[in-house]
Amino acid sequence: MEAFVNQLNGILWSTPVIYILLGVGLLFSILTRFLQVRHIKDMVLLMFRGKSSAAGVSSFQALSIALSGRVGTGNIAGTATAIAMGGPGAVFWMWTIAFIGAGSAFVESTLAQIYKVKKDGVYRGGPAYYIEKGIGIKWFAVLFAISTLLAMSLLMPGIQSNSIALGMENAFGINKAVTGLVIVGLLALIIFGGVKRIATVAQYTVPFMAVGYILVALIIIGMNLGELPGVISLIFSSAFGADSMFGGIIGSAIAWGVKRGIYSNEAGQGTGPHAAAAAEVSHPAKQGLVQAFSVYIDTLFVCSATAFMILFTGMFNTVGADGTPIVENLPGVEAGPGYTQAAVESVLPGFGAGFVAVSLFFFAFTTIMAYYYMAETNVAYLVSGKNSKIAMFVLKLVLLGATFYGAVKTAGLAWALGDVGLGLMVWLNVIAILILAKPALIALRDYEAQKKQGLDPVFNSKKLGIKNAEYWEEEYKHQEEKVS
Repeated sequence: MEAFVNQLNGILWSTPVIYILLGVGLLFSILTRFLQVRHIKDMVLLMFRGKSSAAGVSSFQALSIALSGRVGTGNIAGTATAIAMGGPGAVFWMWTIAFIGAGSAFVESTLAQIYKVKKDGVYRGGPAYYIEKGIGIKWFAVLFAISTLLAMSLLMPGIQSNSIALGMENAFGINKAVTGLVIVGLLALIIFGGVKRIATVAQYTVPFMAVGYILVALIIIGMNLGELPGVISLIFSSAFGADSMFGGIIGSAIAWGVKRGIYSNEAGQGTGPHAAAAAEVSHPAKQGLVQAFSVYIDTLFVCSATAFMILFTGMFNTVGADGTPIVENLPGVEAGPGYTQAAVESVLPGFGAGFVAVSLFFFAFTTIMAYYYMAETNVAYLVSGKNSKIAMFVLKLVLLGATFYGAVKTAGLAWALGDVGLGLMVWLNVIAILILAKPALIALRDYEAQKKQGLDPVFNSKKLGIKNAEYWEEEYKHQEEKVS
């Protein structure tokens, strides 16, 4: 089983695919004239504007749901794995994919807003919706919905619960099965409460967990401030093969940095658009900008916190392409949360292992919560009417079962299965947003034009010539009636 999964990953994540993803992010950055720099002020301000409604959530709640998915195991275990397989230089490539990936995140999230629908009283949207409405290829949309449903409900939850269980076992000696049962119980309480409960939990939990984690990282950096120039130099020299120790694995640095960067920040993956579509905003570009900033929060802040803790303390192993150790500072420790736990423990004895285990619990748990929301959105796309409620109930049971199973299975297989799920989604979504970028770029230009006029931008899809955006046609009529 594991051999077949690894073979499939070899296809989905082959070297050309890695460079394609970098190229797509760079293309969108150029086409949007590097909005990730030009509109950084708007990104921050728009996070806290907009209110929730009966049908949708606020911009901040949508951001929090998206960050629930972005900020997860990839930030702790994934960053450690990137360093283990690609050396310190992998961190630079994680930063790179985050910066240029913000362009991809804007495009896909703006498309989700443009083509969102109101179904059963709530906003729904995402790649399946914009593929059908924007491109007009139903089977392509269905294929994405099925792939996402499989990834979010069966393949991906196991990575998160597995990392939680490993962290709890390492820190407190808690049996993995016990941890799995606790995760499933808490998760059931939230997902059976619907989208609003998920948004409420996310908006309070995500900021708390991210800020707490970054503060501990800053303490460790502060206690080792003299090491900062050396660590920065090591990251950059390793990224370009200039370091004598890590120079021979530059290809691994790029591949693992990009792969784990995309896994963590999810730019272009097609996950962020699901939450973006649920936001109550007056213009699609607004939520596109907010979601672009979420990529920064995930990688430039949280992943960097993990990387600096590990590299400042030297608590990591790195292997060459042939599996031969290059650095072995933690003999016998598997790449993952153990590196981060050892890093914090080395500076704050008696605190590190427990802190990382608790952080990982919050990070990974909220990610599983976000996975359910995305899976539910695609079930809503595939199934309607009376069968919808039955399908939603079955989905909950499947996801809870996959979460428990993931907690007790081997970490290697968990990550391999997750990579398959991610690879399928990335392939399909990247093709879709390349075909469908034009409406998102039109929306950005419209947003900028209205801002220049001193207006609070509103969206008129009909005037802009964007077809099949029925929600916005009705919304613009409604706004005009209110004004008159």
